[in-house]
Amino acid sequence: MALGELVKTGDWKGEKHVPVIAAPEKTASGEAFEVKLCVGHEIAHPNTPAHYIKWIKLFFVPEGGKTPVEVANLTFDAHADTADAAKPGPAIAEPFGSVKLKLTVGGTLIAQSYCNIHGLWENSQSVVVG
Repeated sequence: MALGELVKTGDWKGEKHVPVIAAPEKTASGEAFEVKLCVGHEIAHPNTPAHYIKWIKLFFVPEGGKTPVEVANLTFDAHADTADAAKPGPAIAEPFGSVKLKLTVGGTLIAQSYCNIHGLWENSQSVVVG
């Protein structure tokens, strides 16, 4: 079995585990732009000690390329952890973050997220550089 066989996809508007990529569809070569990443954009994902998003990773695959470049790794370590299961802890990290990115060629942004219960999820978006 390959890890890729376990990665799930879906429409983020109806599935709370799919990572959302908010980035421009077109940019100028070498110009910095913001890429926002989140899980649970339309349907909130729970963030509790028992059910949470652990991380979101962003990759870039240049046009014609076969090897992804890891752009960002966002980790979420506060999940209302507490010793008292009936009472949530003092901090909860929401699965959201952003990164500034510069591209010299077009390609595909790929985001993966990991839910401790429901596993790996993926989404992608093309970006044209011109």
